[in-house]
Amino acid sequence: MSKVRVAVIGCGSISKHRHIPEYADNSNVELVAFVDPVIERAEEYAAKHGGKAYADYETMLAEVKPDAVSVCTPNYLHAPMSIAAANAGAHVLVEKPMAVTDEEAAAMNEAAAKNGVKLMVGHNQRLMPPHVKAKQILDSGVLGKVLTFRTSFGHPGPDGWSIDGAGSWFFRKNEAIMGAMGDLGVHKSDLIRYLLSDEVSEVAAFIATIDKPGDVDDNANVIVRMKSGAIGSLVASWTYYKGEDNSTVLWCEKGVMKIGTHPEDQVIVELRDGSVEKHKVGEISTNTKQLSSGIVDAFIDSIINDTVPAISGEEGRKSLKVILSAFESQATGQFIKVN
Repeated sequence: MSKVRVAVIGCGSISKHRHIPEYADNSNVELVAFVDPVIERAEEYAAKHGGKAYADYETMLAEVKPDAVSVCTPNYLHAPMSIAAANAGAHVLVEKPMAVTDEEAAAMNEAAAKNGVKLMVGHNQRLMPPHVKAKQILDSGVLGKVLTFRTSFGHPGPDGWSIDGAGSWFFRKNEAIMGAMGDLGVHKSDLIRYLLSDEVSEVAAFIATIDKPGDVDDNANVIVRMKSGAIGSLVASWTYYKGEDNSTVLWCEKGVMKIGTHPEDQVIVELRDGSVEKHKVGEISTNTKQLSSGIVDAFIDSIINDTVPAISGEEGRKSLKVILSAFESQATGQFIKVN
């Protein structure tokens, strides 16, 4: 079949490290356009991979009519750009958080459904080998029911990661809307929903700006209750200045599972009968060690095979709702029912 013609909107770090190289490596893809308000960035990729450079996404959609787009822009632009792309008949892969309000997320799903296009959200934690392995083990029943958990994602912050450093949009509230929670917390709300095959029913949260300049949150600690009754904590931080953490520990009826707590043994299962299983299954990607996320390949597969995307817009909306509820808890000082 003919190749999927893809345009990348936003040529910052996530495009540079993940989307563009992963599209370039996929034999079913032709990169046809790059969009960035800093036109030189788009031109650089067009020169390298072919296709045209644009400063404006609406012009690009009208002229190029791509089959699919990646939306890799500041958070506040995710919804309008994704909806415009869907209305132009393009499949959409949008970075997380998929939107900044639940209404936006709903409108994105509606636009995709109305136009018969795929909408996938870049929640790459689900596809990382340790998490895939952990899910298999949990589903096997060997650990019994998950009772309590903690899942955390912390690193030194986007000033070290973003293409614009400390001047990044990540620190501008009007563009980011949310900080560490939108960047990292939403990954973990998605991961815990996926691992437990369960929905979050209630949250209580402390969300604060402790050390970074500006007025977006750089730390959050959220208490989470699942529909199953399991309770746990979800932590997001931009101030782990020494030692990135992307680990999850699940205490279950028959033992404990540790994910990402050991440099070689990515998944460790310790059962109450004393037996221990260690799995070396490929690493969790970090900012300093970029590994293929699998997101782009899954997105292209869903287009070619006409299947529901691995992380659909509906899934993205549920994971976003958890984070938005946490902000509501911080604002009101109340426990918030999520659904």
